[in-house]
Amino acid sequence: MRHSNSGRKLSRTPSHRKALLQNLAKALIAHGRIRTTELKAKELRRVIEPLVTLAAKQNDVAARRLAFRVLNDRAVVKRLFDEIAKPFAGVPGGYTRILKLATPRKGDNAPMCYIEFTNYQAEAKAEAAPAEAPKADA
Repeated sequence: MRHSNSGRKLSRTPSHRKALLQNLAKALIAHGRIRTTELKAKELRRVIEPLVTLAAKQNDVAARRLAFRVLNDRAVVKRLFDEIAKPFAGVPGGYTRILKLATPRKGDNAPMCYIEFTNYQAEAKAEAAPAEAPKADA
């Protein structure tokens, strides 16, 4: 019986599953958007959402240490607290979005998707805007 057992096994041992989700979480925080299978993305939400909530609500040493327990990378924790969590300060949840891709993975036909932060598009436009400075009439 599976009473009170939540989460997908993803055909991995518990330590392998923990390492997989840890690496996916680090990649998502570092890049803002990653391409993965749908099931992995849905499991990744269960790891990322509480971290962003922690970073958005508390920005203290204790919260950073709790996030470091999951991520094991100081640079990623710093980016999470200083850059990613700022826009989500008053948002009650829903920090990530899953965009399903039309074509499955070529080898095993697994359904693929992008998982990204909901403010990813705004960040990408903000980064591109300074490069295209308007020309002043002289």
